[in-house]
Amino acid sequence: MNQKNYKFWFATGSQDLYGDECLAHVADHAKTIVSELNKSGRLPFEVVWKPTLIDNATIRKTFEEANNDPEVAGVITWMHTFSPAKSWILGLSEYRKPLLHLHTQFNREIPYDTIDMDFMNENQSAHGDREYGHIVTRMGIERKVIMGYWADEAVQDRIASWMRTAIGIMESSHIRVVRVADNMRNVAVTEGDKVEAQIKFGWEIDAYPINEITKYVDAVSKGDIDALTQEYYDTYDILLEGRDEKEFREHVAVQAAIEIGFEKFLKEKDYQAIVTHFGDLGSLKQLPGLAIQRLMEKGYGFGAEGDWKTAAMVRLMKVMTGGMKDAKGTSFMEDYTYNLVPGEEGILQAHMLEVCPTISDGPIGIKVCPLSMGDREDPARLVFTSKTGPAIATSLIDLGDRFRLIINEVDCKKTKKPMPALPVATAFWTPRPNLATGAESWILAGGAHHTAFSYDLSAEQMGDWAAAMGIEAVYIDADTTIRTLKNELRWNEVAFRR
Repeated sequence: MNQKNYKFWFATGSQDLYGDECLAHVADHAKTIVSELNKSGRLPFEVVWKPTLIDNATIRKTFEEANNDPEVAGVITWMHTFSPAKSWILGLSEYRKPLLHLHTQFNREIPYDTIDMDFMNENQSAHGDREYGHIVTRMGIERKVIMGYWADEAVQDRIASWMRTAIGIMESSHIRVVRVADNMRNVAVTEGDKVEAQIKFGWEIDAYPINEITKYVDAVSKGDIDALTQEYYDTYDILLEGRDEKEFREHVAVQAAIEIGFEKFLKEKDYQAIVTHFGDLGSLKQLPGLAIQRLMEKGYGFGAEGDWKTAAMVRLMKVMTGGMKDAKGTSFMEDYTYNLVPGEEGILQAHMLEVCPTISDGPIGIKVCPLSMGDREDPARLVFTSKTGPAIATSLIDLGDRFRLIINEVDCKKTKKPMPALPVATAFWTPRPNLATGAESWILAGGAHHTAFSYDLSAEQMGDWAAAMGIEAVYIDADTTIRTLKNELRWNEVAFRR
């Protein structure tokens, strides 16, 4: 579900004042850069060289073709020589996809012994990129600017990072969320304006009565249920903890039927994210637990208690990390309880059942335990602890007149002791810059208790996505202070007011 066959075009700007020989050099240099970028192995998607752009007509045609090609996820632009910026106006004004301005030059070093005016005229990215950058800024077009030598690994890594943001921008308009039942009654933060979300992000958020989806669960054959149940038993540790094995297996089989039925519904109706609500379970025997965890592992987004914003964000972030080497995982998460011991401060993260096993560290087990919510039989769920290391927790909130994306950098750790009586998957993290400032900042910004969490994406990537969507981004990181955050929130009230 997460792998997308996108490409990125490389468009080089120049002009014809310096003759055909100069233009031939420009084309050769651009081809070399594209070839070396692709051979580097550092970019997650292919870069495609395009002929040098020197006039209004070819620039406009190139951007029109990029718009119309479904495989193109963005255009990388670079001004090798001086390219008069008015030539770019029509093309840029009609362009609708992610844009990267790569501010580089072909040669790393000034050729001190041989440099002359011919070299200066041909290799003047410092000149041409400023002309181009001016017009993009004047037109108010959102883009990413990356400056540095194109062959440097750090620059290539930044291009790779932007590519994943571009995929998030492109895929946002393909996200469809199915709401099974509705939002948890009387809860504010998980609600929001679904029409505005479709206008801003392209998301479709549709509601179905619970029994519309339970028909799919009820129709799953016993053979399919038994086969998937056996797959569970072969894949995970079975933690009976005194329960009768036959009864335990029957409970696990209920989740197998839910996984198969839900997935068939999602595929047939073309949805990539789902929300459930423990208060509206219809004929389901259990609250979906293990089933939802497995669906998230396959790439579906999820939000609990009807939280469609978080479900869409989880799906978005899973697509952005698709195919990433050594990925550590992305999941729905919820803040639960604090550890306030000095030197050991942190927040215990979990949910009743639904945490994605992609973030697990070590063995994953299946438990069947009572659940006080849902008024159904004891549900089966996957239990594990999360990986350690830096990560981000994001919360998309609706402030009534606009959306805000809150991005908190966090450090995931192991808890001081095991928690054998807690029958859910958990993570434990300390928000940056520290628990007190991080938590106060989160609350001042209006952050929710649900988050879309990832080890594999950066605050910069998610902030760039928010900028492309035209919404406010609030960063909580190592540099955050309460004074500066409050001022930023005040300024944003003006800057983002409609």
